[in-house]
Amino acid sequence: MSTTMAKKETVQRKWYVLDAAGKPLGRTAATAAKLLRGKHKVDFTPAVDCGDYVIIINCEKAVLTGDKLEQKKYYHHTGWIGNLKEVKYRTLMEQRPDFAMELAVKNMLPKNTLGRTSLTRLKLYKGAEHKNAAQKPEAWTLD
Repeated sequence: MSTTMAKKETVQRKWYVLDAAGKPLGRTAATAAKLLRGKHKVDFTPAVDCGDYVIIINCEKAVLTGDKLEQKKYYHHTGWIGNLKEVKYRTLMEQRPDFAMELAVKNMLPKNTLGRTSLTRLKLYKGAEHKNAAQKPEAWTLD
């Protein structure tokens, strides 16, 4: 029996929709990262980008469990001396819930060119409507 290795040219990409309404943000992000990477496929190859497209809807209805809304913070630096900014996840989820979901998915992908190209296949929407109906995406239930 021989092992099949996927090639970049022969990868078949599908479109999946994840509904984040009432689901934990981390679980949704972990499922999206698995689909973006292609780990659910039989012919997964670590060095080849063989993932699928993922659409996450209802990002604003994702749930943070425990005290993460009050205790968890997002830090970023502007590049100027002494300008380390911090934002609580309560305000981040109120103002930019799609960015919070993107951060969670981005941190679960590899920190190299495979991860950066995988992140371009992620489409995020705050509400229940999305603009990718022409691609005929399939619904994916969270495990």
